[in-house]
Amino acid sequence: MIDVSNLSKSYGDVEALRDVSFDIASGEIVGMLGPNGAGKTTIIKILTGYLQPDTGTALINGLDVFEHTREVQAQIGYLPETAPLYPELSVQAYLRMMADLRQIPETDQPALLSEAIYATGLQEHLTRPIAHLSKGFRQRVGLAQAILHKPRLLILDEPTVGLDPTQIVEIRHLIRRLADHSTVLFSTHILSEVEALCDRVIILMNGQVKADARLSELEATSDAVLVLEQRPSDAQNLLQRLPQVQEVDFFESNDGFPAYRVFGRQTAERAADRSDLCPAIYTLAREHNWPLRELRRDVRTLETVFNELATVGSAATSAGATVEVAQ
Repeated sequence: MIDVSNLSKSYGDVEALRDVSFDIASGEIVGMLGPNGAGKTTIIKILTGYLQPDTGTALINGLDVFEHTREVQAQIGYLPETAPLYPELSVQAYLRMMADLRQIPETDQPALLSEAIYATGLQEHLTRPIAHLSKGFRQRVGLAQAILHKPRLLILDEPTVGLDPTQIVEIRHLIRRLADHSTVLFSTHILSEVEALCDRVIILMNGQVKADARLSELEATSDAVLVLEQRPSDAQNLLQRLPQVQEVDFFESNDGFPAYRVFGRQTAERAADRSDLCPAIYTLAREHNWPLRELRRDVRTLETVFNELATVGSAATSAGATVEVAQ
């Protein structure tokens, strides 16, 4: 559905995107995650035909966004961070206006309007002015206009920003329902949004793709945690000598026992290839008669992965890399 290749975009001296490539298959729900200023909105504006890149290509359903802009836009439902609403209009009047702007034939409008209204739960608010709606219901109106023409691709920019916890849960459920009929790409800087909605995440930092993987692959790890009854003097050195081990950190467990976090050599880019360190550690513990209390594979969360990538980026910057500010 989406094929992005080597996109770059600069605003004067500021490099917003640098050689960004990814593809999204039909039917996927993909979260584009990154801190504010990572380049997420720039990519969305390029995909929706509102912004030209300096270099690179973007295809939607096989069509070049820049050569077939109108045809591409007809297949996209787009909700920007600030929904394009007219507060003085009623919900019904606004959606009818959007149906006309979408050039939906009048004979098809009743069925499509009804479907969008019920999908977003707006049936009891049709006559209310948009200005009188809560932020959550205004967001629903924005989603209704985005899905009115039954797009093949739904692009959402920070769809839950400014909502309270109840409204966030409602919008999440709504996005999942919409994904039954559309490919969904949404941008966010909120980790929990991606974990709640997506099977796959694209992580952007400083205008570059730092990770692109399914959550199950990204969070996979060979790292292990070893807890002993007592602390052998040579345990850390022996663990460090294992060929699969990159680093060993000592810490105290919650109940005060000596513990070691053992990190595997594989990198985040090869998360799917990570093997379990536990068998090698168990064999080593038996050979040296260590008083074993606990041995388990470590658990990585999306937050852990995100912080690791951010730390690597900060280290590169402090080592002399150029600081880039993405729009």
